[in-house]
Amino acid sequence: MGVSAAVLSSALGGMVAAFTRRIIGFTDPITLAAFRFGAGFALLLPLALALRCRWPGGRGWIGVLFLGLLFFALFFALYNLSLAFTTALRGTLALSVLPLVTMTVAAAFRVEHMTFRKTAGVTLAIGGLVQSLGLSLGTAPAGAWRGDLIMLGATLCMAAYNVSSRPFIARSCALAFVTAGMGVGAVCLSAIAYMRGGFAAATEFGPAQWLAVAYLGVFGAAAAFFLWVYALERASPTRVANTITVNPVAASILATFLVGEPIGAELIAGVAAVFAGIGIATMQGHGT
Repeated sequence: MGVSAAVLSSALGGMVAAFTRRIIGFTDPITLAAFRFGAGFALLLPLALALRCRWPGGRGWIGVLFLGLLFFALFFALYNLSLAFTTALRGTLALSVLPLVTMTVAAAFRVEHMTFRKTAGVTLAIGGLVQSLGLSLGTAPAGAWRGDLIMLGATLCMAAYNVSSRPFIARSCALAFVTAGMGVGAVCLSAIAYMRGGFAAATEFGPAQWLAVAYLGVFGAAAAFFLWVYALERASPTRVANTITVNPVAASILATFLVGEPIGAELIAGVAAVFAGIGIATMQGHGT
């Protein structure tokens, strides 16, 4: 159930990249994230209260607040900024090394052990990623490499969130945990957007932009991240992160229709290399 929820979450997240590319030219990364998580929090809070969820207690709130800022504020500010420079497929391909970064972070915190098999998978996936993104620069938007690097930085934030979340989820419940974290991120992002005058851009939104905002709030925030935290509650960080490889597939298909992004052979090869590396790294074996 945990992995299945993560797969659905990753599919919704991949489509978020295409909708973000559709709207990012009309606003800025901070304001867009504020819209997304403000709407998501407004949907999740009444549900959590109605179900009488168990909320974090005592010092647990400190960890929840920190993780909320790390993920729902910093990660998504970087995520949106990345997609202002690069395509949905390139951005989600860069994000798809998340399982490998998660394994590395988990090993650093002694949550999981790095083995020869995992190291080989990390090397293959990252090598394929670097090669495919480099070879496809000729057909990418100007400055796309900046977006790719920003997305890799964002991936490190998400890996730290995946590894650190499980103990806090266990002390409350998945819905309360994600609602609290999303609320922290939404308040922080909204304050920054307000001080910068970011919400003024909403006066220029048309039906297409508001449709994108609605998708980001309902499916890209409330649904996707409840499912992601539900998955983290029931499966290991690496198994959950492994499903992020669904992202580039969903993103590329939708982005082709929404913004006319091309899908080149180099990027397809990169997706294949990442899939193969993750398969090797997460394969169960004895003595490896």
